Amino acid sequence: MAQSPGVRKKRNPVRWFKSTSNRSFVLYPVLVVAFQYLWTGHIQVVPWGIPLLIWGYAQYRLVGNFRERTGGGGPGFDIPPDRIVDDGFYAYTRNPMYLGHLIFMLGLAVTFWSWAALLLLGFHVIWFQRRVLDDEARLLALFGEPYKDYHRRVKRWIPFIV
Repeated sequence: MAQSPGVRKKRNPVRWFKSTSNRSFVLYPVLVVAFQYLWTGHIQVVPWGIPLLIWGYAQYRLVGNFRERTGGGGPGFDIPPDRIVDDGFYAYTRNPMYLGHLIFMLGLAVTFWSWAALLLLGFHVIWFQRRVLDDEARLLALFGEPYKDYHRRVKRWIPFIV
């Protein structure tokens, strides 16, 4: 059914909060800054953490756009990819978008010298690891042997290490 001109589509706040990227890149920074202010009475900014924020967000965005262009599908696993993406960033790590989230969260902890952000990072390292295991099972079921080969060749998180 077509929407009438001038009529705004009703937004669903629950759906907004379910988006990992909305939480990581909008909600968590707001919460960390608010928490730090309420806890200490001021906001401490450590400038050398800002490059981590920029790197993490840029990696998430650039890799996400690349994945959608070359592999189809997305966002997330709601629409599965059409093919395995094993070039670009994906030639070095199987989860560069999730890694972008984690780099950004590390940047939050450093930039605002926040133990609350450090706890968020620790929680999300575990959360993303579980999510990756689920994603890998789905990709194996979807692509079979070619995904097994990619899995053997490319590390899960840190290129050539883990």
